[in-house]
Amino acid sequence: MSPEPGPRVRGAGGVEICAYHLGGDGPPVMLLHATGFHGRCWLPVAPALADHFSVWSIDQRGHGASGKAPGYADWSLFVDDLFAVLETLGNSGVGGGWRGVGHSMGGAVLLLAEQRHPGTFLDLCCYEPVVMPPSPPQPESGGRNSMSDAARKRRPRFASREEAYQNFASKPPMNRFDPAALDAYVTYGFVDEPDGGGGVTLACTGEDEAAIYEGAPLNHAWDALPDVRPPVTLLGGEDPRDPVSRHVEDTARRLPRGSAIRMPGLSHFGPFEDPLGVGRMAAAAFGVRTGPLAR
Repeated sequence: MSPEPGPRVRGAGGVEICAYHLGGDGPPVMLLHATGFHGRCWLPVAPALADHFSVWSIDQRGHGASGKAPGYADWSLFVDDLFAVLETLGNSGVGGGWRGVGHSMGGAVLLLAEQRHPGTFLDLCCYEPVVMPPSPPQPESGGRNSMSDAARKRRPRFASREEAYQNFASKPPMNRFDPAALDAYVTYGFVDEPDGGGGVTLACTGEDEAAIYEGAPLNHAWDALPDVRPPVTLLGGEDPRDPVSRHVEDTARRLPRGSAIRMPGLSHFGPFEDPLGVGRMAAAAFGVRTGPLAR
């Protein structure tokens, strides 16, 4: 499936946000990606939804083909951008009323959007959203964010997309990705270098990715979870070491209409490891029966 180009929307501060139609012509659903990824990473997930929904995604600011601007630690800007896109698209499909699927940061942005303007979404399905209870600083960390440190060390350049693909496919965590998901990430997650020599660089720079991670504890989504009224299905993997995964059930209990489902064998990167499985779970959360589902 190739994405159909959608509008390029002016988000907060005039930053250009790229939207994509990933298939279908039913009621609209918006898919929001995780930090460091991009909207077309959802291509392998979309077929599980496109028979019933009009499936949309965006490159959030600083990612993919969307624009860049300072201030990535302020997650309210991602919410501003989302509302700009939703306003432009309207109810893009038959039946009206938006639904949302989000992964990690994308899930948090959906919850923040519903907190800001209740009634924006009919239903939400979030895979391990970055919504965590407040915790005191850990003295041993020295105030540093390990995810930010890792992002700043990320290799930014490869001689080709093929070299990037082989590099990621050879080591964790991306060696567990479905090949189509890894291919989508590499194909659209790098920018061709202007010299024409074939080299590629990350579309989301390590410094920008690090700044987003540093803003995660400041997003305040946890505080207003009781204000999120639509049904919210929280999906999670089975890695007890993951700092986001461990809070899936706690987040569900704090939501008025929340439920939690664990997906055996998956990690925080579940939408890449089993894209069709995650897509079917999202469809089921929105009332579409796709076969037996384990809770």
